[in-house]
Amino acid sequence: MRNLIEFFTRHSHWLLFLLLEVVSLSLLFHFNSYQGSVWFTSANTVVGKVYEARSEVDSYFGLADINRQLTERNIYLEQQVNQLSSQLKAKNPTGDSLLRAALPADNYKLIPAKVIDNSISKPDNFITINKGSADGVKKDMGVACGTGVVGIVYIVSNHYSVVLPVLNTKSNISCAIQGRDYFGYLHWNGGPSNLAYVDDIPRHAHFKLYEKVVTSGYSSVFPPGILVGKILHVYNSVDGLSYRLQVQLSTDFARLRDVCVIDDASARERLQMMQAAEDSLKLRE
Repeated sequence: MRNLIEFFTRHSHWLLFLLLEVVSLSLLFHFNSYQGSVWFTSANTVVGKVYEARSEVDSYFGLADINRQLTERNIYLEQQVNQLSSQLKAKNPTGDSLLRAALPADNYKLIPAKVIDNSISKPDNFITINKGSADGVKKDMGVACGTGVVGIVYIVSNHYSVVLPVLNTKSNISCAIQGRDYFGYLHWNGGPSNLAYVDDIPRHAHFKLYEKVVTSGYSSVFPPGILVGKILHVYNSVDGLSYRLQVQLSTDFARLRDVCVIDDASARERLQMMQAAEDSLKLRE
């Protein structure tokens, strides 16, 4: 304590000078509009640069998580390829090229996009991406990221699109338990952004906790096999006729940045056929 007092005593003239400088500058900027505006503009510029630098640093360190997600997704896709290869060999030991040609690998393309607006705390959340009709995006296309399903394109403009994500009470995506023939529909009823539910799983279904849930491919939106999450709990439905699965979503919506819109040519063809069939029935009526 004595050393501190001696320090202030020794440097009292400098401390007084700094205090007077601060008071003088405060009075100058407060009572003179021109100097005040110059100070305000300069301060905003400096703060903006600081925020920009911080954002770049955060983005740089965020690359590690993005790379990890991409690596996990690549591993998952490699597993899928190995499983498909095993199935092909079992069904076609002679290696028939016609069977390999039937795989739908070339029937869809991915349109990369960035998330520019996102919410996760509302009952009906929406995501805005920076791609639109000028980039080939159309209504009802599926959207996914490196770790799994994101949602469905809801509204499209020339250069932007609004996505109806899984975290929306109106979302309804057909899902299946990986490696099994049982499927249901994915719903989110609010609450935590990492949990959703798959309804209408039949009572005779056999599965285990922590098995993966993927898209079923039974709709015209998503191709089969895109990861949705893993089973955490099993409940009875309200009527007791089916199961309800609590699923931990594989997509971290709070940190969602990069997504891909799925342009599935085969899905569009199926949708056109369904619409043609409906129009034909209406004409007959």
